[in-house]
Amino acid sequence: MRAGRLLSILLLLQNRGRMTAGELATELGVSVRTVYRDVDALSEAGVPVYADRGRAGGFQLLGGYRTRLTGLSEDEARSLALAGLPDAAAELGLGTVLGAAQLKLFAALPEQLRAGAGQVAERFYLDVPGWHREVERLAHLSDVADAVWRTRRLRVDYRRWDGSAACRTLEPLGLVLKAGVWYLVARCDGSDRTYRVSRIVTMSDAGEFSRPDGFDLAEYWRVWSEGFERRMYSETATVRLSPLGRRLVPVYLGSVGAAALETAQAEGGEPDEDGWCTVRLPVEAGRPGVGELLRFGPDLEVLEPEQLRTAVAEAIAATAARYTR
Repeated sequence: MRAGRLLSILLLLQNRGRMTAGELATELGVSVRTVYRDVDALSEAGVPVYADRGRAGGFQLLGGYRTRLTGLSEDEARSLALAGLPDAAAELGLGTVLGAAQLKLFAALPEQLRAGAGQVAERFYLDVPGWHREVERLAHLSDVADAVWRTRRLRVDYRRWDGSAACRTLEPLGLVLKAGVWYLVARCDGSDRTYRVSRIVTMSDAGEFSRPDGFDLAEYWRVWSEGFERRMYSETATVRLSPLGRRLVPVYLGSVGAAALETAQAEGGEPDEDGWCTVRLPVEAGRPGVGELLRFGPDLEVLEPEQLRTAVAEAIAATAARYTR
């Protein structure tokens, strides 16, 4: 543990130049006192670390000293696939490993390439979750990830979306982070399925399994996602939309709504004299679909089916009655 920390200090000073004890402590997740002890250990080992005392002081390497101890461990090499997703790496228990791997890569780069790589990190940032939500903080995520790495079966107690319980034996094939939500792709009873990690209540190891040859996680997720959207938006509503309502469709209904607008335009649906136009929109069945359409407020009118029009009208009337009491 300490040997890895000493190497990290050495690589940090090599890559960034002068750093204060406080900055090193923050990077390494240790106390300032520990940093001072580690720097003393490096000096005793013959590493030329120079310390500037005082408020503006810090540590730096003398004479262009560089280490070539930049070999990546297996875990560090794996973590590089998450180099653009530091929060995800941390959730998987790879945050510190990823940081060490990045330090080693920077140290191994020529000076010009190292400067360019640093500028990319300073100028571009990937923020995965959607607005007003964060990546899920999950008690079992790192253990699930470990089972994926080591091809270990899991026996899980799982809570379905409707609150009912299920017990499953899963062969974990991969993890997917979608809009801040973690999903486990696993084989169960001979078929590949998708499970939301937050719904795993308890889990235990159930032995090793053989990962299927040729399984493509990205392709599985593409096909499953397309099918999920079709199942989710299983019904169609004919609606009238104001100009503002049309602009809100991609915001509220995403890509499936945007595609419906493009289809309507391709079929020659022209706005009326007030700027409203008739469009067929995909909607969820039942109450969720009513809620989606109510988000448009006065900029959408449901024409068909009659049952959906009645449901939306009743919801509007109930809301209006509550505000006129």
